[in-house]
Amino acid sequence: MAISRNLPFSFLLLYSVLLFTTLAHAATFEVLNQCSYTVWAAASPGGGQQLDPGQSWTLDVPAGTTGGRIWGRTSCNFDANGQGSCLSGDCGQLQCQGYGSPPNTLAEFGLNQYQNLDFFDISLVDGFNIPMDFSPTSGNCNGIRCSADINGQCPQELKAPGGCNNPCTVYKTDEYCCNSGSCGPTTYSQFFKDRCPDAYSYPKDDATSTFTCPGGTNYRVTFSHAATFEVLNQCSYTVWAAASPGGGQQLTTGQSWTVNVPAGTTGGRIWGRTGCNFDGNGQGSCQSGDCGKLQCSGYGSPPNTLAEFGLNQYQNLDFFDISLVDGFNIPMDFSPTSGNCKGIRCSADINGQCPQELKAPGGCNNPCTVYKTDEYCCNSGSCGPTTYSKFFKDRCPNAYSYPKDDATSTFTCPGGTNYKVTFCPS
Repeated sequence: MAISRNLPFSFLLLYSVLLFTTLAHAATFEVLNQCSYTVWAAASPGGGQQLDPGQSWTLDVPAGTTGGRIWGRTSCNFDANGQGSCLSGDCGQLQCQGYGSPPNTLAEFGLNQYQNLDFFDISLVDGFNIPMDFSPTSGNCNGIRCSADINGQCPQELKAPGGCNNPCTVYKTDEYCCNSGSCGPTTYSQFFKDRCPDAYSYPKDDATSTFTCPGGTNYRVTFSHAATFEVLNQCSYTVWAAASPGGGQQLTTGQSWTVNVPAGTTGGRIWGRTGCNFDGNGQGSCQSGDCGKLQCSGYGSPPNTLAEFGLNQYQNLDFFDISLVDGFNIPMDFSPTSGNCKGIRCSADINGQCPQELKAPGGCNNPCTVYKTDEYCCNSGSCGPTTYSKFFKDRCPNAYSYPKDDATSTFTCPGGTNYKVTFCPS
């Protein structure tokens, strides 16, 4: 199509914008429910969709969209015409035509904006109802997450049916609503920011809460229940607890540490370290279970008793175990604190009875660390039980005793279960 040289500049500019919008790639948003309960997803633009656990919904959002948002609604009831209401995030109908009512965790976005970038964020300015992950599925950029137990820790005055309200809804003052445009952080915004550092905590929280990807990126918004793990030290000595994901925490006798682990986590583990010494920067070492620093960013060194888990896996089940494949250093109990499923325990005196050749400072080593042969390390994937694995199995029948000990050592709970890991259970 030829463009006449006599057409006005304003028409040519409009034509250019329309041509860019036509040629630009519509972004695909996958909305996935990994919660243990039904979520009624909503999107503007997009409408709405009921998502049972494990279900997903795909949206194509036009390039150039501004003010886009995706959120989840809970405890909804709609009639045959799609009219009804929800406990949180309500818009009055299944197919939302506008925005939802607080409290609701928001995934917000503008596509193909300044310098052809997508701008996106997770916002708690309308409060919080469901843990959320908002991540690119294409391109080279990072996602964001807000999966803390905000509902459980919500200040009493902000508690609302189905979630934790924003202070503007409760108090309706400029300090919290920012109608003048000059507001700053408050005690309430700090509550949200401490738990979800990447999320908007008040209306002017742009500097730490807005993220970008190249225009044309596709995204996934995941509603994900964060499992709560309480780590308790009942030993008569200090234990430096470690978690991946989670970091680390010194626990004197009787102290506990709470770790919130996102739904969908695989390869998770919690363990205890002994005989540790860290400097003011958290750098140092431990006699057993060492990772080189207080805040572990990877796994620890044998020997260490391991609580291992994968959350919301096959058929939305959590899979968990106690493993002695890396040896043993501290007695452990790994039990659900919610749901109807059983825990496991390894509390035998393995350190005192450890074969001489497996003894190590702070614990009892696994034979792979000592001998480094395929028989014990199972590098070929075809190993079987050994005299050493039988030593561990006889004392802790429910624990992994060698790498292929799945049949008697893997346990399940429904996704969304919370847990307690206890060192030196009584």
